[in-house]
Amino acid sequence: MLPFRVVDRVKFFVERQLVKGAGFQLVVVGAFIGLISLIGGLLVVPQGGEFDDPGSAVWWAFLRLTDPGYLGDDVGTWQRFVSTLLTISGYVVFMGTLVAILTRWLIAKMADLERGLTPVTLKNHVVVLGWSSQTLPLLSELLGSSGRMRRFLEKHDTQRLNLVVLSEEASAAQVHELRMEPGIGRRARQVILRSGLAIQPDALHRVACLDAAAVIVPSTAYEAGSLISSDVETVKALLSIAAQARQHRAPLPYVVAEIQDVRKLPVVERAYPGAVEVVAGNATISRLMVQTVLHPGLSEVYNELLTAGEGNEIYVRGGETFAGLTLEEIATQRPEVIILGLLRHEKAGWDICLAAASGTLVESDDRVVMMARDYSETEADPKAQTLSPIKRGEANCAVRGEGLEGRRILLLGWNHRVPSLMAEFASYGPGQPVLDIVSAVPTSMREHALSRYAAGQPPEGYSHIEADYMVEDELRRINPASYDTIILLSSDRLASGEEADARTMVGYLQLEDILAEATSRPQLIMELSDPDNRQLLYGHQSEMLISPMILSHILAQVALRRELRAVLDELFTVGGAEIRFRNPGDYPLPASADFHMLEKVLAAEGEVALGVFRATADARGRHLLMNPPRRQYLELQPADRLVVLGQS
Repeated sequence: MLPFRVVDRVKFFVERQLVKGAGFQLVVVGAFIGLISLIGGLLVVPQGGEFDDPGSAVWWAFLRLTDPGYLGDDVGTWQRFVSTLLTISGYVVFMGTLVAILTRWLIAKMADLERGLTPVTLKNHVVVLGWSSQTLPLLSELLGSSGRMRRFLEKHDTQRLNLVVLSEEASAAQVHELRMEPGIGRRARQVILRSGLAIQPDALHRVACLDAAAVIVPSTAYEAGSLISSDVETVKALLSIAAQARQHRAPLPYVVAEIQDVRKLPVVERAYPGAVEVVAGNATISRLMVQTVLHPGLSEVYNELLTAGEGNEIYVRGGETFAGLTLEEIATQRPEVIILGLLRHEKAGWDICLAAASGTLVESDDRVVMMARDYSETEADPKAQTLSPIKRGEANCAVRGEGLEGRRILLLGWNHRVPSLMAEFASYGPGQPVLDIVSAVPTSMREHALSRYAAGQPPEGYSHIEADYMVEDELRRINPASYDTIILLSSDRLASGEEADARTMVGYLQLEDILAEATSRPQLIMELSDPDNRQLLYGHQSEMLISPMILSHILAQVALRRELRAVLDELFTVGGAEIRFRNPGDYPLPASADFHMLEKVLAAEGEVALGVFRATADARGRHLLMNPPRRQYLELQPADRLVVLGQS
């Protein structure tokens, strides 16, 4: 072994001190300053004169080293020479190195603060675990739900809403995105960013999950070939929150978790023993797509009810203020609200009674389900003119007139939602559609995904076509005009939602060119991944579902009102209450009827009138008129359809 040189040992020692941080670096610089002052003082001691002792000489050297203004006071060539060397050393060691250390330390400290590594000291706030394409619309929904949020804050005895977002790497760019989001803007200061992953216990402590009023766990993006899926991260986050609560003997917070694979619902419930509502992302979007296939145009209803902005929303109000009243009496006091039904509390959950009889008496522990444009409209207005009562009997369970049997459906693209979509088709009974799946993904990979989802028994009545629908010749060979419905799926194999949507929109425009040459036009349903792209295809002729916006709305509203998830599950699943279109000719309507008259006529059939779907779009490209003023004459045309809530 070769011996170490003394110089190498000294350099190694100095290096080990410098890497310990700003404090040790200052100590090393201070030692160098002291050493230089000592050497400079000893060099001028032999001159005598003003230097009575070595201490005064060292002090003289220290002053020249730290302040060049003393340089003109020196006398003698040697003293001036030494003083000049000390002054130059002072520029390098004292001023340069010291300022550099302090500047680097300050920049590093500011960078650490910007990264959001400091635990928050908040209570009764809302935590969002993850930053994805759903985060911005989710925060916009929370900040925009004024009435529902006010009730949420009153329930938790807090004055101001604080949102804490856990991002993998919090940055100034994300703050800029928050400020540029239309629904957030200046309210971005109510959003606090913290760095970390939902699967890290330290990161969960950093956002104070145990002190939160609600914790929202949205799904992160899928990574093809990764063994860690978003559902795995969700379950790990719930286990960590539960473990922290046991360790600190604290109550568990209310959690709203999104999972992609609905089959993992029992796993989530076992992982988290506290109050939890689970939103199945894949199943929810699949249900909406199948409902839209059954009822063309229904996507416009969902986009109004399940996205922020203008239009109506579904609200759930506590029965304590309505106790002793009937649904009919509640409706007459709220002329701008449509009463959809109520929820009855049971030991195992909620008994959902949508399109309930108007004479149903509301109890204090019930929940009344309403549709309105704003939360304030669900309050009784003593100044408003009361409506004449509407008599609705028990809902008539209508046999589904529309079926899937024999319908030819073309799926363009492939993503992780396809197995769930096919399972949703299968849930509608024995009569199944003919499905052709077109994708550049190899057939073996698709078959493997389907067989795993269906436990070795994939659904029947489908076929795979290996082709790229972006290539016009390959798309023409498929003959898309021969199908009844075409669904363009957003790809999850690209790096971002912007890239996936770019591919989907180009494919849609190319498809429009091909269909323009055909005599018949199939129903088009397009799925997008990035909410920012919703305005790019203005005036499009397809039905559009923006998955992140819909799921963000559901997560935000369920976080503010837990019972809402049961209502949405009832509306979107097969059987039970559902929103559908009906022909005006099926009802004894007068030639000129207002919306209140329409309500009375449909109530006689046990249905709830929600609005009208016009055959001709208005100036904004909208066909849907939901919850119009009661005295507005509808002027129904033969091709118009009624939007109703009924039992099937």
